[in-house]
Amino acid sequence: MIKLEHVDFIRENRPILRNISLEMQPGEQWIILGKNGSGKTTLLELIAGYQFPSKGRIEVNGYRYTECDVREARKKIGYISQTLLEKLTLRDPVLEVVATGAFGFLRFYEPIPPAVEEKAKEMLELVRLSHLQSQPLASLSQGERKRMMLARALMSDPTLLILDEPCAGLDLWEREHLLSNIQEMGEQQRIQMIYVTHHIEEVMPLFTHVALIDNGELVAVGAKEEVLTAQRLSSAFQVPLVVDWHEERPWIKVGKG
Repeated sequence: MIKLEHVDFIRENRPILRNISLEMQPGEQWIILGKNGSGKTTLLELIAGYQFPSKGRIEVNGYRYTECDVREARKKIGYISQTLLEKLTLRDPVLEVVATGAFGFLRFYEPIPPAVEEKAKEMLELVRLSHLQSQPLASLSQGERKRMMLARALMSDPTLLILDEPCAGLDLWEREHLLSNIQEMGEQQRIQMIYVTHHIEEVMPLFTHVALIDNGELVAVGAKEEVLTAQRLSSAFQVPLVVDWHEERPWIKVGKG
């Protein structure tokens, strides 16, 4: 379970998050949705233990932050972000980059243990990148890099996977392939996910709940069908919107319904 109680986060005297209270139960798959600058990434960093609240309490999978060794909590949290991707070495082979996820390294300076190498091959097969395992990271497209990061995050057998705008910068083809990988992984793996985006159409059938955040405050929380309404989304994004559902996936149009 993930639980935040009356969490505030202030950076340089500027309130970023205000009075965030949220519970995510096992088996629920969550979307955090909001405009750029609404506080989505900060909320993720708090849940992942990379930032600590100015006020309030956070508990993740039995670990209460500030009362535990947060490094132990992070061992079962997979985190995918553009910031992490940019820290990796572009000349390293894809297989080696994926294998670093087993230990949280950025690169290897000694031979990869055989069992870890075998698991990395399995994860690459899962995201359909086995044919690129010997290629340098630099040779991969943006979409392939995001799928590789997904494989890397799974190396530590996380119970929680956090994805911070994984489709940012992808074209339609790459986005849909990555979303398909995420959907399949959610169906096959026993893992809870928190997915951050500002694009409503990325809410795949896999996801069950949505937290809508605006200007550092939660404005709606609950089952996705209850939160993703034209009225709530129009208010949060400050644009008149129409929401259509197709195959358990929401799509939006700009304009009055």
